[in-house]
Formats: sequence, structure tokens, C-alpha cells
Amino acid sequence: MKVIDHLNDAKSTLFSFEILPPLKGKSIQSIYDGIDPLMEFKPKYINVTYHREEYVYKERDEGLLKKISIRKRPGTVGICAAIMNKYNVDAIPHLICGGFSKEETENALIDLQFLGIDNVLALRGDPIKTENSFKPHPDGHRYARELIDQIVEMNHGKYLSEDYNLEPTNFCIGVAGYPEKHFEAMNLSTDLKYLKEKVDAGASYIVTQMFFDNQKYFDFVQSCREMGITVPIIPGLKPLKTLQHATFLPKFFNIDLPETLANEVLKCKTNDAIRDLGIEWGIQQAKDLKAAGVPGLHFYTMSDSSSVKAIASEIF
Repeated sequence: MKVIDHLNDAKSTLFSFEILPPLKGKSIQSIYDGIDPLMEFKPKYINVTYHREEYVYKERDEGLLKKISIRKRPGTVGICAAIMNKYNVDAIPHLICGGFSKEETENALIDLQFLGIDNVLALRGDPIKTENSFKPHPDGHRYARELIDQIVEMNHGKYLSEDYNLEPTNFCIGVAGYPEKHFEAMNLSTDLKYLKEKVDAGASYIVTQMFFDNQKYFDFVQSCREMGITVPIIPGLKPLKTLQHATFLPKFFNIDLPETLANEVLKCKTNDAIRDLGIEWGIQQAKDLKAAGVPGLHFYTMSDSSSVKAIASEIF
């Protein structure tokens, strides 16, 4: 079932979450162990992130450097299929531009359609560690908007090759929104302009980057509506869990901690204290958002569901 249909049919705020594929070498059970504790809250869908391969250079005997590809985590297609088979819940793969040609993207979408997966979250993706800025595949997409265009073309039965006929796909497309703007955007207005282009191109809903100040989400939604963006906007939440989060999350995701939360973080001396604070703050955030009638609450678990379970137990 499509995410937009879940949202349109819902009588109250939906619960959903996102998982991180396990490190290479771990079994599918490591994913189930993170999902099982959250199934009592009846999620309508589960997002599965995709992580690009990285590259290292190793010196060969003759002194030349050899470029070696390293993938630390498995892809999302098989994981999504396993989740849908075990839990009978929709799984949403992240589909990114980086590292893929248009043909490889088409093949991935064909595989997803074959498996009965009819939702995708279309993202540009981040640069890999060895890149100063995002570099697309030579025959790939530079922007998420271009990726959406390809998915929509396939939904209309238009494939890269005209040598054979294939059935039209039927994907529901989600995109990311940034209440505090994407870190590469010149300003929030420019970021909203690009977001509207993605929605106009065919995106059915928006899920936001994490935030810790609900007012920033409400202001973001209002700005989107003023821009003519009418699709559902689902808030993304992530509870603080470690002392490192206090500095890592603002830096890596270009977000702010509100002063009230920051003051409480400064009082915490252990990871346990931060975790308790993260749960307390997350419960209040979720309660306020649900009371405001948001379409869903989407939690970033990073494959550790304990804090999200504690929050959801108070909300759903």
C-alpha cells in the first residue's frame, strides 16, 4: 500500500520509523531485533536507509595506487523484501542519486516493482568521505528532482530503452524537507523553492529532517503552504542518546538545539543521563506535535529502538 494512501486513510497520527542496515557480516536477525520492540505500535511503514560505498586507495607493488570499493552495509532491496515478508508492513527504500547511473537506477526500480514494493524515498544523497562536495555518477542524476523525473517516467511506462515493452511502475514518491534548511542551500527560501519543484515533479509527501524545536517545524509547514506546497509533511524525530549527540547532530545535520534543551544537556555527565533527557524531550515533542494534528510521527532509530519504544509507549 502506498504511503499517501496510509496518510489519507488515517483517522489519527500515524507511527513510522527508519532503520539503518546492519554492518556487513551481520545477519538479518539484527534488523528484526530492532524492529520487534516497535511492532506493538502498529507502524504503517518502515523506512530503510541506503549507504553508499566508500573508496580507499592502496599502493601496489609497482608504486601505483589502486582504487578499491568498500561497502560497509548491504543494500536496501533485500532488506525491504524481508521486512515486508516477515511483518506484513510496507517497507520504504531510500533511493539516492550518488553512485548510480540512470540504468542502474532503472534496474533497481524494476527489482522493487517485481517484489511488490511500491514506495520509494527519493534523495540526492550525501558526498562520500573522499569528496569535498557531491559528485554524481557520470551517467547519473545530480539532483533529487532528476531522480523523481525518472521514477515518474517509469510510472508512465517510459523506460530508458525502447527496444522492449515493460509495464508502467506505480511508485509513491516521498522526499526530504529541512525545517532548518539543507546545509548546502543558500537560504531557507531557496531550499523551499527546490522542495516545491520536487513536489510539482511528482512527490506525494515530505518527511522532515530531525529537529528539536517544534516551532521550527510549524514555521516550516506554514512556509511550505505559502509556497503552494499542499502535500502531507511528516515530522522526523530523533531522541538524544549519547553525550556525543549533543555536538555531532548539530554539526552533521545542520540543526540547532533549543536553549532549554541545551541547558539540560550541559547538566548531563553520562550517556544514561542524556538518554533519559532524550526520552523526556522526545515525549513532549511528540505530544505537542500529535496534539497539533500532524499526519504522522516518523522516528529515526539508527537501529536502536529502545528510546523510541519508551517515547511511543507514551504517545500511541
